[in-house]
Amino acid sequence: QVQLVESGGGLVQPGESLRLSCLVSGFRLDAYAIGWFRQAPGKNREGVICISPGISVGDGNTFYQDDVKGRFTVSRDNDKSTVYLQMNSLKAEDTAVYYCAADPDVPIQVLCGPYEYHHWGQGTQVTVSS
Repeated sequence: QVQLVESGGGLVQPGESLRLSCLVSGFRLDAYAIGWFRQAPGKNREGVICISPGISVGDGNTFYQDDVKGRFTVSRDNDKSTVYLQMNSLKAEDTAVYYCAADPDVPIQVLCGPYEYHHWGQGTQVTVSS
């Protein structure tokens, strides 16, 4: 059974950092595309960073939403079955529920398309406020 569990969310001030974790089970982490998505109140779910299957992030393709380039990074530890989202220089507009998702068959052209992913975690709230 495929499961994903996010953790690490919380309340931070603008400019601070957070690291989210996504612990997966039921599948080989390096065989699946992994996406970090977020959904703010009243908005559609959007892709933040998505990575194609591989041993390490650099093995395949990575999609970054323009707004997070230079601030957010993704990494994976296959031995720990965990994917991390490091978020630096957080802004108020980063406030959202953050989800990780996985799927074994995501076309590269839509690597961060929410509808391409069939396995989702429950989400973790990130609030950036002074």
